[in-house]
Amino acid sequence: MELDDRKVTILKAIIKTYLETGEPVGSRTISKYTDLKLSSATIRNEMSDLEEMGYIQQPHTSAGRIPSDKGYRFYVDQIMQEKEQEVTEVKSLMIKRVDRVELVLKKLAQLLANNTNYAAMISGPQYHQNKLKFIQLSQMEENKLLVVIVVEGNLIKNAMVNVPEPVSQEDILNLNILLNSALNGLTIEQINLDVITKLKQQAGVHSQIVDLVLNEVAGAIRADEEDLQIYTSGATNIFKYPELSEGEKASQLISTLEQKDKLQELIADVNESEDNNGIQVYIGDETPLQTMKDCSVVTANYELGEGIRGTIGIIGPKRMDYERVLSTLKHLMKQLDATYKNEES
Repeated sequence: MELDDRKVTILKAIIKTYLETGEPVGSRTISKYTDLKLSSATIRNEMSDLEEMGYIQQPHTSAGRIPSDKGYRFYVDQIMQEKEQEVTEVKSLMIKRVDRVELVLKKLAQLLANNTNYAAMISGPQYHQNKLKFIQLSQMEENKLLVVIVVEGNLIKNAMVNVPEPVSQEDILNLNILLNSALNGLTIEQINLDVITKLKQQAGVHSQIVDLVLNEVAGAIRADEEDLQIYTSGATNIFKYPELSEGEKASQLISTLEQKDKLQELIADVNESEDNNGIQVYIGDETPLQTMKDCSVVTANYELGEGIRGTIGIIGPKRMDYERVLSTLKHLMKQLDATYKNEES
């Protein structure tokens, strides 16, 4: 006997319901859970077949069913297959989109610098308030596990972790179920001490592995911040303004525009103090960076959906044409939004 689509749907419904409630699952519950529009009697027959095939079991007479190890294995293999296919498709889509967006950002930085006669910078898109979508543990070697982390925005991170002792396939299966049941849909901020403590208690002797996985989850987010791309253009435009073109001032400004870590400080400050629909104007001493104290910096945040955000900045003298700069930034944000929508369609 093979698992047809109807049996697969019922089996998944049983396992998902059991994971949520911890209680044996009856046919009436499944009839409400699925959209198969089957009678309880038909579902009972299918459940009997699933039990005969070893995918579910009945802990007590006239009680509902719970998944067997074979059922869990089928469920996790199905999830992994679906997620691997999703990851492959997403990687292909994101590579195309990122290549396209990066090209657009570089050109827009040049356009900004040329149109304003100031220096311009644009940060590449970052993911904010990520929610975990999926975690997969796979054994690579006796004491090594591959951790695949997929977060909202379809950002994918892989990491290899060393475990203190060999872990059986059954343990890995149970850890995958435990981690995904507890963490799916949570942001990093929501994975608090209570969540971690409960997870480690449920993991029992494998609580250290939970620690290692959570470190990799946090590291995946930090890595995204460290991988931030920043595109600059028009640094030499500052020589057009006498108040900025003195040797030491000009040297410091150009050096700052070439240092990614300095520009990241500026972007971090913009994200922390965002108001006025994402547009900020820093004048003189208000500027976060000491090397830009003789400048004005106007920034705006652009949105590409699903929590994906970046920052645009224009650096010039205090006597810059603010009206023109603000108008240019608003127009540019609309262009980026249109570019993203075109990529979606």
